[in-house]
Amino acid sequence: MTTAIDSLHIAFIGGGNMASAIIGGLLKQGLQPHQIQVVEPFADTAQKLKDQFAITVLPAATQALTQADLMVWAVKPQVFKEAAEAVQPFASKALHLSVAAGIRTDSIAAWLKSTRVVRCMPNTPALVGKGMTALFALAQVSEQEKSLVQHIIGTTGEFMWVNAEKQLDAVTALSGSGPAYVFYFLEAMTQAGVGMGLSAEQAYRLAVATFAGASELARASDESAEVLRQRVTSKGGTTYAAITSMENSGIKTAFIAAMQAAEQRAGELGDEYGKT
Repeated sequence: MTTAIDSLHIAFIGGGNMASAIIGGLLKQGLQPHQIQVVEPFADTAQKLKDQFAITVLPAATQALTQADLMVWAVKPQVFKEAAEAVQPFASKALHLSVAAGIRTDSIAAWLKSTRVVRCMPNTPALVGKGMTALFALAQVSEQEKSLVQHIIGTTGEFMWVNAEKQLDAVTALSGSGPAYVFYFLEAMTQAGVGMGLSAEQAYRLAVATFAGASELARASDESAEVLRQRVTSKGGTTYAAITSMENSGIKTAFIAAMQAAEQRAGELGDEYGKT
């Protein structure tokens, strides 16, 4: 692939939140609306995309897709095969990038009759440019094509490559589903704050700022999370009381088990919806 960014044509198959995050990032980086088209069958979502980005939105796959140098697959796992079968006749030119959870590259390659496939697992902070995305490419994807994918995904935040596709199930459990874990703890912290006499607004603001600040501290530090935790856990103090209570309740063990359940489900999605 020798296509320059300023002449790149990208087709998004599916126009939901993750597609919107990538499209918004690309336009901020200088890509022009005429370089992007989306296949989105739901009229409300299609209209929102047109209004927000002034891009071309198609209700179904057409000959217009043949100009795409890159196709970004942002469909739900359960409809991927059906969508791929509709698009495949127009997809021979394109490099394929999938953001669909669970669907493996061998299934995608079979449906699209192409081995130029990159699979990734992003997360929803991509919506505000703070995403974390893991990437896996089939061997037939060139280094230049990998660089293009990095440029695309880099508009939504950070990225890393993994060497084994199976690792994407672990990524799904850790960072893909991870924002929901943070929100879950934010819910609990807010509820606790209200129970201790704060308003919901005060408690939520304190909780969100604490997560954001602690994450930035961890990012800036060379020390492990364990050491950072120990630094704010004086024996006999308030933090010690809270951590001891959580340890006695088995929260860490339960949390690890929860992520293992997410990893298992990621594999099951591939088994259920990736049949060729």
